[in-house]
Amino acid sequence: MAGLHCGAGAGTVRRMELPQVPPDASLPFACELFTRWSDEDNQGVLNNAIYLTLFEEGRHRYFLGLGLLDSAQFPFLLAQTHLKFLAPGRGGCAVRLTMGTTRIGTSSFEQAYRIHGPDGTVWCEGEALLVCYDPRTGKSRAMDPDFRACLERG
Repeated sequence: MAGLHCGAGAGTVRRMELPQVPPDASLPFACELFTRWSDEDNQGVLNNAIYLTLFEEGRHRYFLGLGLLDSAQFPFLLAQTHLKFLAPGRGGCAVRLTMGTTRIGTSSFEQAYRIHGPDGTVWCEGEALLVCYDPRTGKSRAMDPDFRACLERG
């Protein structure tokens, strides 16, 4: 666009890094999720915010399956996400989410996600940084050893 300048200098466009999502064979968890017809925006494609909801729904199923949810509450907070939209998604259909944990730190961990449309086309890939926290203090805390062990087994 004429007159639009991004980055440090005039005419410089900074390219964002792509999410580092390994091949599906390296993502140990998969589930079927559903988009709603009302998830489409006025351009007739899946609204960008819906992908984060799909990631969260998959994350919930993943941690529920590992037995790591206390009263259906995550013991961590979402600190950062990074998405790459690869093909227009649609509402009102079944999608396949694949995901896995890619890094485990002292108080945080990272996960990678991929959303496949009904025909197998990859709609979106993304990463998330999640931080364990203490709800009483509202501050980050070291990861519980049992939680870490479950993540490592994945």
